[in-house]
Amino acid sequence: MTQASIIQGRQIRANELAQVRRLLANHSDWSRRRLSVELATVWNWRNGAGQLKDMAARSLLLKLGQRGWIALPPRRAAPSNRMRHRQLPEPGLAAPQASVTEPLKELLPLVLSECSHADPVPEQRALFDALLHQHHYLSHRSTVGENLQYLVRDARQRPLACVLFGAAAWQCAARDRYLGWDSSVRAQHLHLIANNTRFLILPKIPTYSYTSPVLGCKSNSGCFSAAGGTARPEWTFATAA
Repeated sequence: MTQASIIQGRQIRANELAQVRRLLANHSDWSRRRLSVELATVWNWRNGAGQLKDMAARSLLLKLGQRGWIALPPRRAAPSNRMRHRQLPEPGLAAPQASVTEPLKELLPLVLSECSHADPVPEQRALFDALLHQHHYLSHRSTVGENLQYLVRDARQRPLACVLFGAAAWQCAARDRYLGWDSSVRAQHLHLIANNTRFLILPKIPTYSYTSPVLGCKSNSGCFSAAGGTARPEWTFATAA
């Protein structure tokens, strides 16, 4: 290896490659999973929420192996498909509600609640999953990686919309050209943006009346810089600004 390479978002030079090789040589009896956890720990490789990026380390090891730069220990078990046995949301949770016909001013304040985790309000997360699964044209089964999930309700606690953000794609040519990013700048700032993975205005709700207020809630809440898990769990908006 004569020059640095960008792999899995990290700059891999001769000394990093030598460090990986020493880890493999010193722990030849370890599984690939244990090696990836140890590598992420040694490098203090964490996401914006402080969580260890062991899956990114696993992908990096695989890519190094594919290039012939390291020799990984044999795989001990086939990767499990966690989606295969995941129970789908209950259809009853997303049953159609009565049409919302009131003007926006009668629905205020809108409440934007984060439901990214099962606790402390598991029924809210279940409702979010069920609504997207049943009513979004792309459906929804599960999230992958870092994400933020928001349920929008009116003053009477009726659900109006669902918003799902995910970690930004590592490479997106159109986005990077628009922002003027090269690879080094992108590596430094990618954690500050997110993908709007799902946006749903529920059926029987006039989208022309409520789309802009919901988008305004999202913008004001700081969602676009919250992929690291720093968003507040609930936001209340008394105006549609």
